[in-house]
Amino acid sequence: MSGSTYNVLIKYEIFIEKKGDRHMFKIRNFQDSDNVKIVEELGPFQVVEYKRDLSVDHSTAQNAYYASQMNVRRRQLVCNVNLSNITVQAGSMQWTVGDVKATTGLKGVGDFIKKSIRGSVTNESAIKPEYTGSGILVLEPTYKHILLIDVDQWNGGIVIEDGLFLACESELQLKTVMRSNLSSAALGGEGLFNLGLFGKGVVALESYVPREELIEIELINDELKIDGNMAIAWSASLKFTVERSGKTLLGSAASGEGLVNVYRGTGKVLMAPVVE
Repeated sequence: MSGSTYNVLIKYEIFIEKKGDRHMFKIRNFQDSDNVKIVEELGPFQVVEYKRDLSVDHSTAQNAYYASQMNVRRRQLVCNVNLSNITVQAGSMQWTVGDVKATTGLKGVGDFIKKSIRGSVTNESAIKPEYTGSGILVLEPTYKHILLIDVDQWNGGIVIEDGLFLACESELQLKTVMRSNLSSAALGGEGLFNLGLFGKGVVALESYVPREELIEIELINDELKIDGNMAIAWSASLKFTVERSGKTLLGSAASGEGLVNVYRGTGKVLMAPVVE
């Protein structure tokens, strides 16, 4: 195998041979810890969850215990850079091992300007670091729930609410998606733009609601109306507007709802049961 590159992941050990040189690292007491379980895997990503918070003292142990019982637990995203280049939210990297390099992912001045504008209108970081090479990247712990989504299963593109993006395969294209009309922003009390991801690959989102409680609705040339900003992600193929719940002001008053978010067309919507 001289002159070739190959990677083997067995029992949390990675062996790399590159151009005749031997490079090896072993990760112990992490995914294989009795206090850690892998709750989800997709593409180059693993979501690990700590069953209990053991870094406590007598003054915090009771709160930590009941938090764990109510599914309030630390979680981390583990990224296998051997399988794909990874783009992450700025400031989210905790540690890397192996020949992992961080780049800005910028392709010139024009790309910088475009990403700066996108960041300013979507409340996302303008520059999202891209990690390349061979090895493992682990992101900062979070008490939110980490969702892994295959974008290809969302009619070619997915639009997400502000603040949910955590990481994605760098093959995905990140674009600014404008609401269908100005009323969607003015009436809905939100911004005019959202972050959209397009292509084939996996994206990791930080959600305040666990996957077990999220409601997925698939539309085929139909419409969905939601009273409140409970949709956390939807297919880019859907038309999103904010409208009165009734055809007239009197009808809206009679229903008691006022304004609703409306999604029309063919695609999927991922909805939380409560508003954050």
